[in-house]
Amino acid sequence: MFAVEVRDHIMIAHSLPSPVFGPAQGMHGATFTVDAAFFAEGLDDNGLVVDIGRATELLAEVLAPLRYANLDDLPAFAGKITTTEFLCGHVWQALAEAARSGRLEDGGRLRRLRVTLHESHLARGWFEADL
Repeated sequence: MFAVEVRDHIMIAHSLPSPVFGPAQGMHGATFTVDAAFFAEGLDDNGLVVDIGRATELLAEVLAPLRYANLDDLPAFAGKITTTEFLCGHVWQALAEAARSGRLEDGGRLRRLRVTLHESHLARGWFEADL
């Protein structure tokens, strides 16, 4: 399987309101490096999985509502615990919807997406699934 992966980053604020999170229960900031990988079994006539520029623009668009936001204040996340894993799923869903609607102009070749959020050089989480 072929893949193209693009990267961006976001800075957010949030709290994780459950005792399991210890001191992270309180408001704190996080900077995530965000990778989005697009998988296809074959390449198009130009030798591409997807256009890297288009994928980069789409990832930035999906991340824009989160950039510099307090996630606790976003209606879409009301009642949710915005863990790294949860955010991976959220970003994956938005990218998948865009891919399914043809916004990547991949000719229907995309088969899988993976979204990885790096919390630091020591820890990361991801969500990966077939489209």
